[in-house]
Amino acid sequence: MIEQTLSIIKPDAVERNLENNIKSFFEKNGLKILKSKKVKISKEEASEFYKVHQTKPFYNDLCNYLSSGPIVVMILEGENSISQNRKLMGATDPSKAIEGTLRKMYGISIDKNSVHGSDSAENAKIEIDFYFK
Repeated sequence: MIEQTLSIIKPDAVERNLENNIKSFFEKNGLKILKSKKVKISKEEASEFYKVHQTKPFYNDLCNYLSSGPIVVMILEGENSISQNRKLMGATDPSKAIEGTLRKMYGISIDKNSVHGSDSAENAKIEIDFYFK
């Protein structure tokens, strides 16, 4: 099924100029980039974006990190794009990610893991609407 998902290139990857590498990785793996833009969000916007995690101990750090520098937000489209994107990203912890995944290649730590992707069709819609109103 053709679907859309949100992908974010996080501040650590933008800072290291990995945008083009990551975008071409998605395209080489069958995902089309429908829209893309570089933005800088506030701590308040990050808090709103990550509100699904507000009860978790890492919530504040996550919000501080996402708002710490420019990010690139993209709408990816393709066959089963949500699960495909998550497979391409790899495990949240780069040290546990499979070779050849984005987080294994570019992730610095569990916090600075370079990319974000929607985890469900419901969240993909919410997240796409958040950045591409």
